Amino acid sequence: MDIQYVGEHLLPGKIGQFFIVLAFGTSLLSTIAYYFQTVKDKNDTSWRQIARWSFRVQSVAVVGIIASLFYIIYNHYFEYNYAWAHSSKTLPVEYMISCFWEGQEGSFLLWAFWQLVIGNIIMRTAKTWEDSVMTIIGLSQVFILSMLLGVEVLGHRIGSSPFILLREAMQAPIFKDPEYLIKYIADGKGLNPLLQNYWMVIHPPTLFFGFASMVAPFAFAIAGLWTKRITEWIKPAIPWALVAVMVLGTGIIMGSFWAYEALNFGGFWAWDPVENASLIPWLTMISAVHVLVVYKNTGHSYFTALFLTLISYILVLYASFLTRSGILGETSVHSFTDLGMSGQLVIYVLAFLALSIVLIVFNWKKMPFTEKEESIYSREFWMFIGALVMTLSCLQIIGFTSVPVINKLFGTDIAPPLEPVAFYNQWQMPFAVVVAILLGFSQFMKYKKSEPVKFWISTGVSFVMSMLITAIVAYFTLFNGLTTIYGEGFKNTNDFNWMFLVLVFAAVFGVLANFTVLSDAIKGKFKLTGSAIAHIGFGLMLVGALIAASQNKVISINTAGLDYGSQFDAKNKRENILLWKNEPMKIDKYTVTYLGDSTVGVNTYYRVNYKAFDANNQVSENFDLYPLGQQNPSMGLVASPDTRHYLTHDIYTHVSSVPKKETEEEEHKPHEGHNDDEEYEKPVTYKVGVGDTIFFDEGKVVVKGINKNAQLKDIPLTSNDLAVGLMLDVIANDNNEITPVEPIYLIKNNAVFSFAKKMDEFGLKFKFVNILPKENKFELVMLKKPGKQKDYVIMKAIVFPYINLLWSGTIIMVIGFLFAIARRVKEFRASEKTTGKKAKQTA
Repeated sequence: MDIQYVGEHLLPGKIGQFFIVLAFGTSLLSTIAYYFQTVKDKNDTSWRQIARWSFRVQSVAVVGIIASLFYIIYNHYFEYNYAWAHSSKTLPVEYMISCFWEGQEGSFLLWAFWQLVIGNIIMRTAKTWEDSVMTIIGLSQVFILSMLLGVEVLGHRIGSSPFILLREAMQAPIFKDPEYLIKYIADGKGLNPLLQNYWMVIHPPTLFFGFASMVAPFAFAIAGLWTKRITEWIKPAIPWALVAVMVLGTGIIMGSFWAYEALNFGGFWAWDPVENASLIPWLTMISAVHVLVVYKNTGHSYFTALFLTLISYILVLYASFLTRSGILGETSVHSFTDLGMSGQLVIYVLAFLALSIVLIVFNWKKMPFTEKEESIYSREFWMFIGALVMTLSCLQIIGFTSVPVINKLFGTDIAPPLEPVAFYNQWQMPFAVVVAILLGFSQFMKYKKSEPVKFWISTGVSFVMSMLITAIVAYFTLFNGLTTIYGEGFKNTNDFNWMFLVLVFAAVFGVLANFTVLSDAIKGKFKLTGSAIAHIGFGLMLVGALIAASQNKVISINTAGLDYGSQFDAKNKRENILLWKNEPMKIDKYTVTYLGDSTVGVNTYYRVNYKAFDANNQVSENFDLYPLGQQNPSMGLVASPDTRHYLTHDIYTHVSSVPKKETEEEEHKPHEGHNDDEEYEKPVTYKVGVGDTIFFDEGKVVVKGINKNAQLKDIPLTSNDLAVGLMLDVIANDNNEITPVEPIYLIKNNAVFSFAKKMDEFGLKFKFVNILPKENKFELVMLKKPGKQKDYVIMKAIVFPYINLLWSGTIIMVIGFLFAIARRVKEFRASEKTTGKKAKQTA
């Protein structure tokens, strides 16, 4: 007999699932219709009409899926697995939008949406390319929408629907109860606290727009090979390739900004495998853009341009496989868990790879290969070398990011890099040097052949000027000039690294050379504006990233030598300070004071005041920062920094440890022995392991271990009983005197007892209330008498010098891309107009 469940809202899910099936069906129909329009009689446009209308219906259906899913999330219909797993009642509306892309299904939906936007633009603008290009885009859309189907065919599940019910997604006894929703599902699991940041509202849509836009140049290249327009595809593909690198690059930098603003690792790029997966296709597509331009201007390097264009989208698909198959689960904190779609993802990658290879093989003899070698004094030669270097850089990243895949395929046990930041920086820095120098001196060359004397004079002048500017920049960034600006705390004690100096020179040379080109562009050669601006932005990004990453300084040095327990490794013990409330402390040139906290929803903001004084002891700087700490039930303390931005530097602060606060729910939760504890403040429960430390205003409590042979006075124990003591050392601040205490946890006759221990001199009481064997942790309840406990934070502060060079370089680079896109679109329209006139004359 079927169970009649109470309180479920099934209609929005059924509507959403209907739209999924409709979108998939119309994407298939659109692809087939565009295919037949491409291969059949061009004078009969009936297939094209079917294709266009089915694509439009598909667009409406995808919007319907999005609307249905948002309706479910917004109304907290936790009977749906997606809403329960990724949202909660406390989320503000903007973060409900973020719920969309936290899960795999939502991110595929976002990808499908952007691909539809691109498809609709191409449908209106591609003219003679519409049928063939839209066939390829439609095929890609079929694969993506199949990921949302969530149906079983011949015993194999295809896709994962965001509208699956919670009781269908998991097996649990509660689902035998018709009122499970009312009785047991009070709220959803909520959005990952690290994703509750405004950058995560806009970063994933931008990134997926970048991924989706990669399909356009790929589709033009495939369409060109398929319809024997072997070289014609390059002109319309260039603007789309520029759009792809601009949008994907912007999305990647937004991710860096999110990491910098929201994560507490103290940086903007961690070389995490998921970060690398987004960078790989960007590197190959930026190489493709340069080689496409080379072919357009000289007729050289056709195959390289074709290969890089095709491989860029295939690498997007490969990156998707890496991040969604669960294979990076042990090496990345960002990757999705496997939803059983690994097979589909592999088929998706292989299908597009096979299509590319087959078309290349069949058209090999028709491809233009130039036998004439490029002159070493030609721009195309060095642009080709630059593209080659970027491709090698990409291969290094792919190789080491793919270590888990290699281990899985070949049964090897290769370890990924232990220190990924240092490892990848060491490899990538030489590539960056070469690219920066190339983007400088290649600007003084012309296509086909340059005049050597003029080239060497221009290069020589820029070279000498760059040496001088580098010396100044290096002094104020890498050497003791930092102390002039930021004080003695910035005295450089690191080992000198020549590569830093070489990279600064290369980037300065690149920027300076492109400023020369930009000045010519302003005088009338406007078509050069886009590339010059984009290159200047790239050079500034390199300088900013290098200085901010290599010269940032931790100013919160633990000079008192306090031991914060095993939660902190040696480095973090040295780089964190303990601030008691309203007790100022001097760090570097600042006097910092923790002034209290305020709680908004699940987040607590800790107010930390910074003051700096001039030589006359007058306040020269005075500001507050509000680093955030959320005590998450499953993740512990989730901290997000707050940053003070200056033109020349940032001051970045995050909390590393704070006193645990009881939630409203916990406050009203009955505690064992509550009636005996009325003279104490409300109890606080800690989940601790051996070596952990809990601070209170007069000292700290260190967990030393457990006593498996604990004894209780007047309570005889049998072999069936379990008595365990939690060995604690209470250490006083004033004299470091250590007092051991041992609360005991007892199981006797299948009943659980907790025997508390008191420390009257500190007004403390401890209860050992639970053992968590799977987590190797213990639950300790600590009580304190009123008037004794003071608030504190343990925090870290870092100064990032010149980081605005990184962000401003990004903005300048995007502006350069916009100029370049406008130029290439204009060229494409002009060429289409010419083609149309010729066709009319021929007719």
